[in-house]
Amino acid sequence: MSKIAMVTGAGTGVGRRVSEVLSKEGIIVYLVGRRKDKLIETQELCSGQTEILQCDVSDPKAVENSFKIIEEKHARIDILFNNAGIGVPAQSIDEMPFENWKSVVDINLNGMFLCAKYAFALMRKQTPQGGRIINNGSVSSATPRPGSIPYTATKHAVTGMTKTISLDGRKYDIACSQIDIGNAETPMTARMKEGVPQATGEMSVEPVIDSIHIAEAVLYMAKLPVTVNVLNMTVMANKMPFVGRG
Repeated sequence: MSKIAMVTGAGTGVGRRVSEVLSKEGIIVYLVGRRKDKLIETQELCSGQTEILQCDVSDPKAVENSFKIIEEKHARIDILFNNAGIGVPAQSIDEMPFENWKSVVDINLNGMFLCAKYAFALMRKQTPQGGRIINNGSVSSATPRPGSIPYTATKHAVTGMTKTISLDGRKYDIACSQIDIGNAETPMTARMKEGVPQATGEMSVEPVIDSIHIAEAVLYMAKLPVTVNVLNMTVMANKMPFVGRG
């Protein structure tokens, strides 16, 4: 029986690449995102069975309805790649408009909570019980960039969410993992090639890596039995300024 997966933020970047790789493995992948045109583009790149669910993950009702569709059709979900996320232009806290802060919190934190909530609920009651939730944490879950307070705050919070879900899920065979990504080449990281602010105040070009390496890491975690968990994995460009003093 094919496993059932949901990938949020599937219309672009890491979400698109993960969807391609999971579908190639015979997993039925539900592609979730706000823009149907982008989801269709992803679907056309996938070699296996996929379904499109147009959904804003910050909308509680929309997320609930998406999981109801999966439950009605399959009565289970095995994998959630909780990936949808946004960023805003870099500004210090005193300059950061509340609207920018709220938009990032709504998607990166509230959206992740909602998707994990409904995935957990279905995994808990399905037969056989259990499944795996994989949260996209980012290296910002440990180390911030200058001017990134909303993004960094949400990604730090994701780490707490991952650990708590992992703990709460033990008795239901629900494993929760976190992948922290450093400079995967996506539209969101295009600016790395032109130069981004460093802690020194300088602007520097940073190396990026092909997002296939992220997708393969997610696939590795997705294929593990629920008796095994990778609580946290960092996949990063080896020469990016993250380890030690840069």
